[in-house]
Amino acid sequence: MTEVFLKVQDVLENYKKAIYEKDVERFISMYAPEMHIYDCWGNWEIKGISSWKENVVGWFNGLSEDGVLLKVDFNDLVFEENANLAFVHCAVTFAAHQEESGEKLRQMTNRFTYCLKKMNESWVITHEHSSLPINMETGKGIFNLK
Repeated sequence: MTEVFLKVQDVLENYKKAIYEKDVERFISMYAPEMHIYDCWGNWEIKGISSWKENVVGWFNGLSEDGVLLKVDFNDLVFEENANLAFVHCAVTFAAHQEESGEKLRQMTNRFTYCLKKMNESWVITHEHSSLPINMETGKGIFNLK
């Protein structure tokens, strides 16, 4: 699948839709081949689309096995862009819903930063960084500060 993202907002809409549909190809279509990610989950960093795709396949398979749909909301969006580069930071809430009943099971909010560039007239993510504030007493991430 070759997606074309004419606006930075198109990338974010694709992000939400691909996660909800657990569509690996749609999801990775918005990343540059040489992308670099700092994530909150188990890996210090991920470099390159093939490594990222492996993680996404595992993530989406886990959601399917659990019968869960994820709804994504972007809040506090800040965009800075010029003709070829864009920077976005925001709070991203992932809400897990039972696939059959629609019941909301849990949710968490992470802080995200995206760096994007234009490649072949389409915006793609070249760097993504997700983070959580840490509770200094317990050493654990704080998932729902807002």
